[in-house]
Amino acid sequence: MDKHYLASLFEPQSIALFTGPQDQPETQTPQAKALLAHIKAQPFKGHITALDARTAGTLADLANTRADLAVVALPEDEIIAALELAGRIRVKAALVLGDGIDAEQARAMHAVARRYSYWLLGPNSQGIQRPLLGLNACTCGALAASGKLALVTQSGALTASILDWAQQNKVGFSTVVGLGQHTPVNLAETLDYFTSDRQTHGVVIYMEGIDDARHFTSALRAAAGTKPVVVLKAGRHPAGNAAAQTHSGTIVGSDQVFEAVLRRAGAVRVRSFIELFSAAKCLASPYRPPVGPRLAIISNGGGPGVLAVDWISELGLKLGALNTDIAAELAPKLPPRASLTGLIDITKSATPEHYRLALEAAVKDRQINGILVSYSPRFGGSAEAVAATLIAAKPKISKPLVACWMGDATVGPARRKLVDAQIPSFRTPEAAVDAFGKIASFYQNQQLLQQMPPPLSPLAAPDVEGARLIVESVLAERRTVLTEMESKALLAAFHIPVTQTILARSSGEAMMIANQFGYPVALKIDSPDIPHKSDVGGVALNVMNGVAVRDVYQDMMETVRKRQPEARLNGITIQAMARSRHGREIYIGIKTDEPFGPVIAFGIGGTMVELITGHAMELPPLNQFLAQRLIERSHARETLGPWRGAPPVRMAALEQVLLRVSEMVCELPQLREMDINPIIADEHGVVAVDARIVVGPAIQASPGRADRYGHLSILPYPARLQQVWPLKGGGEYTVRPIRPDDAQLLQEFVQKLSPESRYYRFVSNMAEIPPSMLARFTLIDYDREMALCAVAEIEQTGADGSKEHREKLMGISRYITNPDQTSCEFALVVADQHAGQGLGTRLLLSIMDAARDKGLQEMMGLVLTNNSNMLQLVKNLGFDIRPFPEDPGFRLVTHAL
Repeated sequence: MDKHYLASLFEPQSIALFTGPQDQPETQTPQAKALLAHIKAQPFKGHITALDARTAGTLADLANTRADLAVVALPEDEIIAALELAGRIRVKAALVLGDGIDAEQARAMHAVARRYSYWLLGPNSQGIQRPLLGLNACTCGALAASGKLALVTQSGALTASILDWAQQNKVGFSTVVGLGQHTPVNLAETLDYFTSDRQTHGVVIYMEGIDDARHFTSALRAAAGTKPVVVLKAGRHPAGNAAAQTHSGTIVGSDQVFEAVLRRAGAVRVRSFIELFSAAKCLASPYRPPVGPRLAIISNGGGPGVLAVDWISELGLKLGALNTDIAAELAPKLPPRASLTGLIDITKSATPEHYRLALEAAVKDRQINGILVSYSPRFGGSAEAVAATLIAAKPKISKPLVACWMGDATVGPARRKLVDAQIPSFRTPEAAVDAFGKIASFYQNQQLLQQMPPPLSPLAAPDVEGARLIVESVLAERRTVLTEMESKALLAAFHIPVTQTILARSSGEAMMIANQFGYPVALKIDSPDIPHKSDVGGVALNVMNGVAVRDVYQDMMETVRKRQPEARLNGITIQAMARSRHGREIYIGIKTDEPFGPVIAFGIGGTMVELITGHAMELPPLNQFLAQRLIERSHARETLGPWRGAPPVRMAALEQVLLRVSEMVCELPQLREMDINPIIADEHGVVAVDARIVVGPAIQASPGRADRYGHLSILPYPARLQQVWPLKGGGEYTVRPIRPDDAQLLQEFVQKLSPESRYYRFVSNMAEIPPSMLARFTLIDYDREMALCAVAEIEQTGADGSKEHREKLMGISRYITNPDQTSCEFALVVADQHAGQGLGTRLLLSIMDAARDKGLQEMMGLVLTNNSNMLQLVKNLGFDIRPFPEDPGFRLVTHAL
């Protein structure tokens, strides 16, 4: 069960080939001709059987024909018959190379694949390449060189262009996948495969849209948690969006929201074909991902170095300067006019030896995260000799190393040597810096990826039921827009400070309320039928006395009745004008995107909200770290600190409002839009002055799944599953879902297991979990898998003698949903010193409850035949135990949920 379900598609050992009669090339499709030419040029390392669906019924040995993968390149009217035959020979996957097949025809092909239970890539796929196997079932060109990058695209033309570029630039690939329209094996499932593929160390994606937001986000988070993922997405602007949707047949959505999704998923976004190539160069070069944004620049000329420094500032990176001790040690070894203050300028008289010394210094300095080496042609200089210095030093360098050999005629041979040595090489300083910047952002986004907040913050519990009643009453009246009174009541239910607002039903009431508040006051029409009050003359600000309040009330009611006679008027609300000498006007909102669901927006508010576009956005749920990063990315951040004598805003209060808005999004799936504008923020706190809220049926981010948080693209941390249990012999322990920050705890747990227990769990003698596997085990998507930890709090004595409390991991159970979405596979391990204390039973029962709660129908697992304790445990809990046909060393255990 360890083999990925798409392994037969991407790692086939045998292929059934459907290309039509090979002795009648005039009847073959262009895809068939290309496929046969590729096989002839680069033989597949497995076994190939050529089949003809029109004559297969007469094959006497059809019953003995087997293949992992069927590759179909036939005219449209022959594809269904070929897929039927593929099912009869029990293939596990099929690839249909084609173009222009519409959705109705595609559905018929999907139905055949479902009936025979195999995976289908197509029918408009450009194909796949797996260079390590010599597999080129692709229409986009010659077989790529073998490498550690995976390439996934939704465009055949771009696939061909990238493969052509890669050949020239010595970039190899583990796998190339051209998805195409109407394919059941989509981008998310392909990412799932690359997450566990040991031959893939990084993923490059060109995409236009998606089918299932939750599945895509989940798969992207899982992949980016273990290896760098770089994404180029088309459709950044409305015209491009429309073209992308037409081309790929997928849902495109807002580009700004997509940016937020990629950032939260830990992926890196590029915005042009050139940037994609640059990032691919860096990913193809083996190094550990950078741990920060500081890039050192070694240059033999001030001009190129200054250009690079300017671009570092432009991208928000930092110049990596040598620390004083290392600089002082290096300076006497360089030419007299060399400068080490910031830019490492070793002057035009620098020799290859000077480059070597400067490079060693930059590698030695732990404050430097990456190195850019720039060379400009000089009389008497040798571009190739300097390149040879870099190539010789590369094996000892774990930091990202990029090169910029400026010019062309005299540096061309040197640049080619750098490319051959897999050192990313660029023609301009800006391109080199930009390439490092994209990879450096991988680390920054990884910090966001690690955040898994629960739906409710640690703040005082909101009145969720009261808020739901408000929303349900509005929907029961067949309204979608809340009145101001209803909107503020909804905010108050989540403890968001609001200005006191009272409804007046007559001019006399309005005067009395205004006198109680004190002047000036604001008057606003209250009607369930008027979403934009100012458009009908329904807002009056800074009303200064009682007479004015009476007159404004009467005039406003008369004006609104004339402009919107059908509207129901409840009266006019009165509120004191928010007075703050140093107040800043802030906007916080909720937008609902198709397909990603609700997102939270933050930016400058007041009358400037429509003029200053580009609010910062973040996907819910939020915690304090995410709220702080959201504020930092907004234009409003410049106004929140000390400004023209005004003290800084009380940031904690602003962050709390964002956390409360996140709670609203999580717990109220009917929220479609919300504009809290303005929020007045100052040194004392915040208050919401006005709000507009729109409700409606919740959008499901994952079609077909209607769970409690099905409207969210990122499932919150399931804190509701946390339980406390008594421990035999005294004390207690907590069973809770695993978190990303449990990685070290899990590693220590595995290291302390006995060799026998480790082998029973992993069927391996490994002494510790590899980093990529550790990330995969702790950074999980709670929507399709679950891991429950049994932890106890222990007291330890620190180095200074102080007492500190930390958690100790005692056992862990987990399940992973199978591709059929109805069953799951489980695993369980308990620390040796806690065996026999009931932890195994509790953890297995708890993980069964979690799987049952997700609607799964069956739990299964493989247990080694000699693992008698585990077999006895599952027998006691009612599991069915039977031999595993594929390996007699295991027992297959199953339990209906």
